[in-house]
Amino acid sequence: MSATTLATPRRRTLPGPRGLVWTVLRLHRTALWIWLAFVTGTAGLLLWLYGPGATAAQQAFDTYGYYVPGGLNSTKEAYDDLFYRPATLISVATFVVPLFAGGALIGRELETGTAQLAWTQSVSPARWLAARLAVPALLIATGTGLLVALYRLLWSAHNGLLVAGYAPRELYFAIGPATVVHPLLGLALGALIGLLVRRALPAIAVAAGTQYVLTALHNRLWPFQHNTPYSPPAELSVHSGAFTSGGALIPDPGCYDSKRCLAEHHVVGFTRDYLPSPEYWPRQLLETGLLLAATAVVVAVAFRVLNRSVTTP
Repeated sequence: MSATTLATPRRRTLPGPRGLVWTVLRLHRTALWIWLAFVTGTAGLLLWLYGPGATAAQQAFDTYGYYVPGGLNSTKEAYDDLFYRPATLISVATFVVPLFAGGALIGRELETGTAQLAWTQSVSPARWLAARLAVPALLIATGTGLLVALYRLLWSAHNGLLVAGYAPRELYFAIGPATVVHPLLGLALGALIGLLVRRALPAIAVAAGTQYVLTALHNRLWPFQHNTPYSPPAELSVHSGAFTSGGALIPDPGCYDSKRCLAEHHVVGFTRDYLPSPEYWPRQLLETGLLLAATAVVVAVAFRVLNRSVTTP
């Protein structure tokens, strides 16, 4: 072995990914683990509802029907309540995405100077932003896509086990492709807000307010058909109510066959809003296209804002 060989240190090769992707994953590994835990837990709940949960609910339904003397079948009621929990979890995750993007992903790195340091290490601002959008977008799309697929499987197989009239409006937004795109728009909006505000906590506050307004508008985007009197839920129910003897509209008490319960609430009739099945996919696809277009516009604006902030002294 020559002296030159002895004097030259051996370069150690480290396993694993390199570059900007690895940097994003390492800097935001806490958020990564939280997201993986959320997807895994929600998917586990959906699979349980599809398998053992549905079996127990079906057995209770075959034995007692929807109602038992004195009220609802408790097993069926529990299954019905759990059936809609994933829709709520997905809605919460969608709301949180822009807060993470505006605060930790973009705002904090600009505030602490981490981004500016990266720009001096042969990483252009455009590449820096592209990595911070692409990596979370891939994880978000993969996770929500899996949950939507499982939710549609569950809905298609066991929607007949649900108690009539209990379905919340959120289910419409949780079993279609628009659910995958909606958090991607939130990611883009959060990133844009982070670039504009350039501080973590203010960016989170602005992103929260923006997402609240957009969610309120989103929930009122599509009109649903109204049906009176109440009929069995052949379509996708989104809201139900009851009429009292005095003509008031109250929340559905869920006691359709219990005369005592009906008398206690003075209920004389029921009503529900629903989405006709033939209209579901046209609306979902149109909404998905609009969200994709809006996401592309916001991403373009974000890159423009970044370019101006870098070139402006």
